[in-house]
Amino acid sequence: MNETLFSQIQRLLERTYAQVGINLEECIIDRARSAQLSKLAGASARELSELARTFLRHAGDQLYVGIYYSRWLINQLERHDPRAGLGDHNIRSLIVFVEEINHALHAALQFKNGQHEIGSEDFARDLELQAQVDTYLILLFFIAFFRKTQRVSRADRRWLRFHLFARQRPEAFRDQNLRGRYLETCELAASYTQFLDTLNGMRRLEEIRKFRSLDYGAKKAHVFALMDRGD
Repeated sequence: MNETLFSQIQRLLERTYAQVGINLEECIIDRARSAQLSKLAGASARELSELARTFLRHAGDQLYVGIYYSRWLINQLERHDPRAGLGDHNIRSLIVFVEEINHALHAALQFKNGQHEIGSEDFARDLELQAQVDTYLILLFFIAFFRKTQRVSRADRRWLRFHLFARQRPEAFRDQNLRGRYLETCELAASYTQFLDTLNGMRRLEEIRKFRSLDYGAKKAHVFALMDRGD
């Protein structure tokens, strides 16, 4: 049986970090359910992308996850499967697709580790920062797959950074909290991934596993320390 793109990305993330214990693909919800959950999420949530969303709720010792992808996004990925090649025509769709899987996986792992404050701003920023870092690394993996040498060029990295970081427009958010969240996490992720680019494969794996284990405040401090060291 052929693996779906979703299951392949989940498996790659679990190999990097830890098994989440569930098939996250079973958490995908339809448009109607997404609309219901968006209303419950409050006014600021209306500014978030309608292409894809991850919803989290906990009751007692249970975490409930809902992942929504718009029909348009799925159609784009089916027409331009990134496993057949990655380019300007499908890079943005893949970024959105990967980030939602990442949000769900890390939320589940953190919840299993006892972090149940899923409504806190630090929790949201931690998920966003982690998603941008992991998405960068996963897309590098996709790019390398299509290179005969399995090496990623500087031009490849510049192209990926443009689409993942430079094209973001956090200042467009009207909600001050969302604007601050995406401005900060984008800057942190861009800086941290530049550091990761200097490491070899094994050292990078050790580093990102250590990074993931930190809470958001410690992640920020770690990135700032790396930035100071690089000045």
